Amino acid sequence: MTTSEENKSTYPGKNLEQIFSMLSLKIILVISILVGFASSQDLSITYNGFRSTNMSLDGMAEVTTNGLLKLINATTQEIGHAFFPNPIKFKNSANSSAFSFSTTFVFAIVSEYPTLSGHGIAFVIAPTKGLPGALPSHYLGLFNKSNTGDDTNHVVAVELDTVRSEEFNDINDNHVGIDINGLTSKLAKPAGYYPNNNGLFQNLTLNSGKTMQVWVDYSGITKQINVILAPINAGKPNKPLLSLPYDLSPILNQTMYIGFSSSTGSVPTYHYVLGWSFKMNGVAQGLDLSQLPKLPRVGPKKISKVLTIGLPVILIVSLSIVISGAVYQVRLSKMFEEVLEDWEIDYGPHRFKYKDLYIATKGFRERELLGRGGFGRSKNTLSWSQRFRVVRGVAYGLFYLHEGWEQVVVHRDVKASNVLLDSELNARLGDFGLARLYDHGTDAQTTHVVGTLGYLAPEHTRTGKATTSTDVYAFGAFLLEVVCGRRPIELRAPTEDQILVDWVFSCWNKGKIVEAVDPNLGPEYVKEEVELVMKLGLSCSHSEPTARPSMRQVVLYLDGALALPELSSLGISATGLSFANREGFSDLALSYPSSMEKAFSHASTAAESILSGGR
Repeated sequence: MTTSEENKSTYPGKNLEQIFSMLSLKIILVISILVGFASSQDLSITYNGFRSTNMSLDGMAEVTTNGLLKLINATTQEIGHAFFPNPIKFKNSANSSAFSFSTTFVFAIVSEYPTLSGHGIAFVIAPTKGLPGALPSHYLGLFNKSNTGDDTNHVVAVELDTVRSEEFNDINDNHVGIDINGLTSKLAKPAGYYPNNNGLFQNLTLNSGKTMQVWVDYSGITKQINVILAPINAGKPNKPLLSLPYDLSPILNQTMYIGFSSSTGSVPTYHYVLGWSFKMNGVAQGLDLSQLPKLPRVGPKKISKVLTIGLPVILIVSLSIVISGAVYQVRLSKMFEEVLEDWEIDYGPHRFKYKDLYIATKGFRERELLGRGGFGRSKNTLSWSQRFRVVRGVAYGLFYLHEGWEQVVVHRDVKASNVLLDSELNARLGDFGLARLYDHGTDAQTTHVVGTLGYLAPEHTRTGKATTSTDVYAFGAFLLEVVCGRRPIELRAPTEDQILVDWVFSCWNKGKIVEAVDPNLGPEYVKEEVELVMKLGLSCSHSEPTARPSMRQVVLYLDGALALPELSSLGISATGLSFANREGFSDLALSYPSSMEKAFSHASTAAESILSGGR
């Protein structure tokens, strides 16, 4: 055979082998694509507990030893995320319709306080696992101030919210909502369900500490989202709590991540997920409730009645004398016990010991008393000149408290009952048991919200932060209480007049502010001074901290060294007093720097006279 003939018989075979090889590779590639597509289309996960799962966790999220997914512990102002680690295909292409999906999970929200909670939990579908830049508190670990409501977020969430955020138009502090790209829900309703036996709506409390189950179903055909909530053992109700017609195709990318997000604010709260099931293009598999991990016990373990009934009566009788003596000794020691706060440990105590006061007053005898709180026995017996003197004395005391320390002391409990008067009616601001020191520019947040109802600034109850501005708010309530002779909250008054600041504002708004004056004053008072104090009380009670005057400005107004701005721009809202525009006291100090300094120099001289017992 010649070379040319050999070549003719060899090359056709090699070409055939190459063709078969290429076909095999193509077949394998097509099969792998189809398998991947099928697995994405039919994705199904079921976690009856999370002990052996490989969840992607960040923030405070963790899996406990018994398999609980704990998104948040009792730490305040934190977030927790838990996501299925792999991306999931939600549609065939960027412009195609989103697939149907179904999910169910069991959760529990356990608060350290019976009536308060630290925000909530959200089931979330997002382009990324970490949700970078998300904030805690009312942002639920989903968004932040700048990106909530942004159409480029491509985030779908079902929120179980336990705090009302007026910023996002929340309907109440116990609701379920469907969120698209932001925290203003497309649809929200109070938490509850429709039992299958009678169909009557039953309320549920999300932060009750009880386990509940949620079902979320989306139909890619009808373009509708249904959300159902029910107690753990009630089964799935037929009627959904939320039913929202909405096409998720423009919202969902081709691949997305699924999981949970959670956050806390000022109230220590635990957020748990006990089990989770998800199904693409189908119905999520039901959870085996008997296999779910148990929640940790809340509170002390109950004592058996058998033990309490079986205690020998003779032992109680024989030990009664010993116990009585021990109780007496404990009470005696408690009477003189001094509890120092953190700042007093660092800087030393700045108050008289109870024991020293007890001895100095010979057991607090009537004739040995140094002064009385709350304007003595009856503040209603004081004349206007005496009340005005008390107001100025407290103002100067609080001013020196704020500006006389390198750390700005915050009193945190300014109220009428903490004002002491001596025999010459010189006012002293007392009871520094709640006062704290903090450095300029630092976070003044406390572990718990402390103070007295009616004197607490709205931002204090919302954020837990005590500042000089919250002291000013309490001082405003005190001013109105002095002039009107009423408490900040008067439950016996008509509903519309129960809140003192609202009542005074309504009188001012009608041009009849003198109607709010304490009738016990009679006609003997200086009208200009009374109106000044009442308007100043409204200004100090402003819901916006930045719009309130400082105590430096307050003393200048009371001394007549600086004119009080007109309140014509003052308005009323659901959260209290608010200005129609942002102009106010912060701009005032910048507008008149030279006159402010001269006036303050004059007021400082007057302060020494007032606080030393003069005029």
